[in-house]
Amino acid sequence: MQGVSTASIRQLAHRVGVIRMTALVFAEARAFLKVFFSNLIQDTVVYTEHANRETVTARDVVYALKRQGRMIYGFGQ
Repeated sequence: MQGVSTASIRQLAHRVGVIRMTALVFAEARAFLKVFFSNLIQDTVVYTEHANRETVTARDVVYALKRQGRMIYGFGQ
């Protein structure tokens, strides 16, 4: 998961109030993001395949996030 740059990780950390980070944080953050997104993609694909579609919708992603216990608001009825 080298597509996530050090600057991107710094930006995310700065948003939550982190001032300084050690170099080991970047590898850990990349590992966490890889696991998080692979689980999210697997769940999203399951919802899409269950509906007999080939196109992933925003609703599929919302349901996958809800299944993982991370609700996102603004996409439901």
